[in-house]
Amino acid sequence: MILMKETLRQLFLAALEDLSLRRVMNAKIKCREGVLCWGEEQIELERYKKIVTIAIGKAAFQMAEVFAETVRPRTAAGLAVSSLSPPHHPDFETYQGGHPYPNLESVQAAERALETLSDLEPHHLVVYLLSGGGSAICEKPISDEISIDHLREFYRVLVTCGANIVQMNVLRKHFSAIKGGRLAERAFPARQVSFYVSDVPPEQPSTVASGPTMPDESTVGDTIEIAEKLGIVESLPASIRGFFRDRRIPETPKPGHEAFHGNSWFCLLDNHDGLNRLEHQVRSEGWVLETDISVDDWPLERAVDHLLARLRELRSNNPGRTVALLTGGELSCPVIGDGQGGRNQAFVLDCVEKIAGDTIAVVSAGTDGVDGNSPATGAVADGSTLERAQLSSLDPGDFARRSDSYHFFERLQDDLTTGPTGNNVRDLRLLVAW
Repeated sequence: MILMKETLRQLFLAALEDLSLRRVMNAKIKCREGVLCWGEEQIELERYKKIVTIAIGKAAFQMAEVFAETVRPRTAAGLAVSSLSPPHHPDFETYQGGHPYPNLESVQAAERALETLSDLEPHHLVVYLLSGGGSAICEKPISDEISIDHLREFYRVLVTCGANIVQMNVLRKHFSAIKGGRLAERAFPARQVSFYVSDVPPEQPSTVASGPTMPDESTVGDTIEIAEKLGIVESLPASIRGFFRDRRIPETPKPGHEAFHGNSWFCLLDNHDGLNRLEHQVRSEGWVLETDISVDDWPLERAVDHLLARLRELRSNNPGRTVALLTGGELSCPVIGDGQGGRNQAFVLDCVEKIAGDTIAVVSAGTDGVDGNSPATGAVADGSTLERAQLSSLDPGDFARRSDSYHFFERLQDDLTTGPTGNNVRDLRLLVAW
């Protein structure tokens, strides 16, 4: 079982390597003889006196560097804001925003982006490079009534209440000066193109980085309904509660707004790409493989029970064969303690007692290299994990109650730690039985 656990670790790492953002951008965005091409679209760069580039998200620095190389000798100056330590780049102002909660540089970067996009003309081209984490990394509250401390508390409540990414970003959009299409509104009438790496459900592209360049389908009514359904209104900081109480939450620009006329949006990578890369790795092992993405956004324990039942059924139907179940997306995992961990390690921790003594191994990890508030991106476990934990006096239930999945797996040396990858196409999970 130790060998199988290590195999799962290596399969995930190989898939991660295949998701290299530089490789993907070079393959999907071309510039030939002054014509920028992507998908089925193209524009002649000579028509534009200036190219402004705004890169936001965990992959911002890498995306900005690759795009600048792509359009040379044209200059694509602008700003890039990521949660990583900023490199020096001659064409970009760089900022290190906060994640999962905004910091002062998040606000400074958002203010600078709004300044950069002011007073543009139709002969200007704005290129946005968007990736996961952008909601917190670059942010400015919709009103000066909301302080940076209240903004951070707002984000903390959203991150820890068990809301899914779509629900969180509906709320974020309506309290942001740059999200929900407001950057595009500021840049109008310039020509605008967005290249994005999606860390959200594929049918919700305007949720990437809370959709600063896309029309917002959600409404103020949705914002109020979600907050009330989650039961968080009274937990929000006073300045934000006031907007709910007085029903003065401002609306975001909608589909059909003039700011989006002629704009283009192109997805470079999403969770399906991650699943495809991992599937390719798994098929090289010769295992019986099925994919089940039905659990996306499910509560964690319900997803674990469903996937383990499906895996055992798959094994029963294929006697003598190694079988694998592949899944992705994100799970709902409220934070109930003050430990370290995230939804991926919590998923594997919930599996530990349920696979004890069985020939089953599990890996769950984030493609961004960061799981929750821990230094790991995920974890691995197998049928021997519970016994090994008990020999070390580790109680998985105790660690789960404290939301401290990281230290459980770290002490067993079963954490999966890569460091930040500068990419994010949501989570990948693989369950294997033999």
